[in-house]
Amino acid sequence: MSAKLMSLWRSLAGPDAEGLGRELIDRYAEPHRRYHTTAHLEAVLAHVDALAHHADNPDLVRLAAWFHDAVYDPQRGDNEERSARLAERALPEMGLPPEAVATVARLVRLTVTHDPAPGDADGAVLSDADLAILGAPREIYAAYAAAVREEYGFVPEDAFRKGRAAVLRSLLELPAIFRIADLEVAARANIHAELERL
Repeated sequence: MSAKLMSLWRSLAGPDAEGLGRELIDRYAEPHRRYHTTAHLEAVLAHVDALAHHADNPDLVRLAAWFHDAVYDPQRGDNEERSARLAERALPEMGLPPEAVATVARLVRLTVTHDPAPGDADGAVLSDADLAILGAPREIYAAYAAAVREEYGFVPEDAFRKGRAAVLRSLLELPAIFRIADLEVAARANIHAELERL
């Protein structure tokens, strides 16, 4: 159990929600995860904090960050939807009002495309925070790409290369990968380099 994450959860959700915080941390610590881990959650939360002054509802963005990969099974294609539904079930028990729960769930679902609408400040903060790894220094990006490959270890190499290349090309096709963070140039260079390796 990550003491740092538990402390962050307590400061966000209060002492009455400790059970949910432990459940979420346990989910990110599942043994089949290699990239979508507690370290990823910590990194996303740190990026949200750095960009929080751009958000309309920074604490709801933080809650969405906690839930965005809460359900993660690389053999399924509906992880974001299942994560959003988990938020819709769990957050009302914390006393969060329905409109706040709806905002968190919408933000979690946005991580399917990472393409927030113009003016969606909360969506831009969460998307940028989740994708920040793409603009990391080359060796950190390489470790991320290797960890993603491990998570998809059950996929034959040719199929993985084809699928991964499609994901990377869809990111390059976005008008901008980042709406706020100054990582666009580094991210596009990393993605092009990975596509060449594939």
